Amino acid sequence: MNHESHFTLVKNKINLIMAGLMVGLLVAAFDYSIMGTAMPKVINSLQGMEYYTWPFTSYMLTSTIAVILFGKLSDIYGRKHVLIAGIITFVITSVMCGLATSMFQLIIFRGIQGIGGGILLSLPFIVVGEIFSPRDRAKYMGILGSVFGLADVMGPILGGVITDTLGWRWVFFINVPIGITAVTIIFYSLPNFKLPDVKKNIDISGIITFTLALSALFLAITLAGNINTSPLVEIVGLLVFSGVMLVLFISAEKRAVEPVLPLRLFRNSIFNVSSVESFLAAALMFSGIIYIPLFAQGVLGMSSTNSGFIMVPMLFSLTLASIITGEIISRTGKYKKLVIAEFIITGLGVLLLATMNENTPYYMLILYSTVLGVGSGMAYNIFNVAVQNAFPMRDIGVVTASMRFFRNVGTIVFVPIFGYIMNFTLGSSTAVTASYLQALAISIQNIFLTAIILAFVGLIMAFFLQEIPLSGDETTNS
Repeated sequence: MNHESHFTLVKNKINLIMAGLMVGLLVAAFDYSIMGTAMPKVINSLQGMEYYTWPFTSYMLTSTIAVILFGKLSDIYGRKHVLIAGIITFVITSVMCGLATSMFQLIIFRGIQGIGGGILLSLPFIVVGEIFSPRDRAKYMGILGSVFGLADVMGPILGGVITDTLGWRWVFFINVPIGITAVTIIFYSLPNFKLPDVKKNIDISGIITFTLALSALFLAITLAGNINTSPLVEIVGLLVFSGVMLVLFISAEKRAVEPVLPLRLFRNSIFNVSSVESFLAAALMFSGIIYIPLFAQGVLGMSSTNSGFIMVPMLFSLTLASIITGEIISRTGKYKKLVIAEFIITGLGVLLLATMNENTPYYMLILYSTVLGVGSGMAYNIFNVAVQNAFPMRDIGVVTASMRFFRNVGTIVFVPIFGYIMNFTLGSSTAVTASYLQALAISIQNIFLTAIILAFVGLIMAFFLQEIPLSGDETTNS
């Protein structure tokens, strides 16, 4: 089926399809923000404080692997089938998580849930890439991206209310009605696009080596996060194993008929620059999402509820920036200047946040975080649009999934690095001579100083991004 017939087929169902995709995406997007609020109660109920981060880690690992694998499998089996399978997996494992009786069970169920989450985080963007012309994609991706902002604003508040009134298990059970709604809308509205010329060859050796390389890297980073209790030999061993698996993965991809991640993509400069920029943009956004509430609570002495409300303007600006950026790209057909502007605004945001100390008034914290929110929102969809425009239709699935993959990897790599910076500063001599409040303020300042360097690298890279003007036709560039 060519792109024009795709378009005609779905034109009369666009609103319904977008509603289905947004509800599906909302299930996965809520997961991150709701879980954070519920975790202290989960720990009280199931015990296992030492495994506090593992339910997040297992979910993040499997969802990152699933983003790439199922992006490719949807080329073979069709977007609709894979998307519905992803939602059903997510809903069933949500019930399993809600019924978990030990921390070990919760970690395992969260790992399986991550497979559904990874599908939900990439497939809606692939579908938008297929059913809209290059210019229109930007607008509709901005709307899809706004779901993350909504989830980030509402998630912590909803998580708190549900946990306090119904109990933490309902944080998982609430996914069931939302998931059923998404499946119903998608089942009735979305045609099952699949690529006609894709051979049904599953790249088994690619899947295995990719999974092992990423799992070992992930485990090493997680263990290194607490270097005092983890033997260095284990961490180094895992990193070496990850490196060996990466080499085997590259060799498997060269031989595969339908590779999971075709190496030819890396011959395209737009793909390479966009991958690095997605990686950096995610790290910058998470520096704010994690450390602004900590600054508000730990340094300014706010309650957790108020620190949640402090984040609302940042997340609102992020949502709005995502929608407006999509609209601008849609009207102008250009994206490069927006990428440059995005890293300048994000850089300004982290620069302002790096000036904070224990005397900073809360309204300045709101202002600075809102600046970071605008920059982060702009980055949500620019790179999806740029890579979709640079490749033919048959690659849309894998290039879109790759952008989500590199965003996830940016989070995985930098969250522990920010953690090191914080712990190192708190333990250093400057911090020892200061009061705890000053020490905490200095350690958070150092995280934002590191973020300034990342924003600067992102800005330099932006100048190397090649621009192919987006066409408004209902066809895509080859």
